[in-house]
Amino acid sequence: MPHLSVSQRLHDQLGHIIANTAPGSRLPSEPELAHNLGVSRATLREAMRTFETQGLIRRRQGAGTFVTHPSHVIESGLEVLESIETLADRIGLEVTLGAYKIERRIASEEEVQALSLKDDCEVVQAVRVIQAEGRPVAYLVDILPVSVLSAEELEAGFTGSVLDFLLRRGTPELLTSRTEINAVTANAEISRGLGIQRGDVLLRFTAFLYATSGEVVDYSFSYFLPGYFRFHVVRRVG
Repeated sequence: MPHLSVSQRLHDQLGHIIANTAPGSRLPSEPELAHNLGVSRATLREAMRTFETQGLIRRRQGAGTFVTHPSHVIESGLEVLESIETLADRIGLEVTLGAYKIERRIASEEEVQALSLKDDCEVVQAVRVIQAEGRPVAYLVDILPVSVLSAEELEAGFTGSVLDFLLRRGTPELLTSRTEINAVTANAEISRGLGIQRGDVLLRFTAFLYATSGEVVDYSFSYFLPGYFRFHVVRRVG
C-alpha cells in the first residue's frame, strides 16, 4: 500500500468527514477538528480551502463551517457567451438576484481606456450577487457608458443579467466578447458579498463586450465560486 503524505491523508480524512455529514449541518470547530486530526489549525484551514472551492463546504464568519453538497453544477463551454440565468435554466436550476447596486459616476482612468471614452465621461456600474440553492454563487460587476445604458433604464425590471437586458432591447447590436480568465483571491468586498473568507480563491472572468460597430459597450468582472461552475473549451486539433 503506497505511503500517503500528511496532506494527502488529511485530505482523505476531511473528505470522509464531509461526505458523511448531512448537507446544512455544521462541522466541528476548527480547534476540535485540528486536534482530532492531529494537525495545526493553519494546515487544517489550507486543506479546508480546497473543499470550499469545490462547493462542498461553506465557512461563515462567526458561525462555523457548514456542509453544502451543491446538487447542481452550472457547466458551459466558452465558445458562446451566455448569461448565468440562461445556463441555469438549461439544467433546471433556479437562480435569483441577491444584493445589488446600480450607480452613475465618472469613469476611472482604467475604464476610460477599456471603453475608449473621453476623460470625465460618465458610466453606469451594476454590482450584484447571484444566488442559487439558497446561497451566493457569483459576484458580477458591469461597467457601461451612459450612452449605451442609463441607470434609470437598468433599474426598471432588472433581473441580474446585463447581457440579457441588452439582447432583449436589441440595441446596440452585439457581436463578440473577449474574455480573460484568472484565479484570484477574494477581497473584503467580494468576500462579504459571497459569504466566504477573505483570500479564498475564485474564478474571475474579465470581459470586453463588443457591438457590431466595433466599440466596447460593456467592461465586466465576473467572480464565480468554482464548486458551482464548470467551464470547458472545445478546441480543434492542428
